[in-house]
Amino acid sequence: MTAVAVSGNMEAVVSEVVAPEDLLKFEKKYNAELVKGSVSKETKFEYAWCLIRSKYSDDIKKGVVLLEELAQKGTKDDQRDYLFYLSVANYRLKEYEKGLKYIRTLLKNEPGNSQALEMEKLIDKALKKDGLVGMAIVGGIGLGVAGLADSGLDQGQFIRDQLNTESIQ
Repeated sequence: MTAVAVSGNMEAVVSEVVAPEDLLKFEKKYNAELVKGSVSKETKFEYAWCLIRSKYSDDIKKGVVLLEELAQKGTKDDQRDYLFYLSVANYRLKEYEKGLKYIRTLLKNEPGNSQALEMEKLIDKALKKDGLVGMAIVGGIGLGVAGLADSGLDQGQFIRDQLNTESIQ
């Protein structure tokens, strides 16, 4: 089992969406084997690979569960694919820290793996962007609260001024 050929564009890999008919085909194959009592690792992987490329986060999460099951029992060669696609799935779920954990585990075993290095860069970029957006949101909320507090103080001063003016008259 080898990773699907990946072009130099990792963003294309993480944004690829499975065709609904492919997902259905592999779901049927998976369920047919499940009914018989044993699902082959190939079928489980194919189904998981389709699930993590779904546009629905619940499907992606199901794919993560299957890939995690496979990763626990897989050979070192299989681990490469499982860890890579666990990283992709978690990236798609915006679970960047988990994605980074999986890709760094792969990189410990294969430090020169160009796909894994590219994926790590993409996740790092997303983490930084997410962090900056998060900081901007928190900063914006802080400014909004400060603005409300200032306007509240100004209103309070206005009311006191009005009361003082009325009591003087």
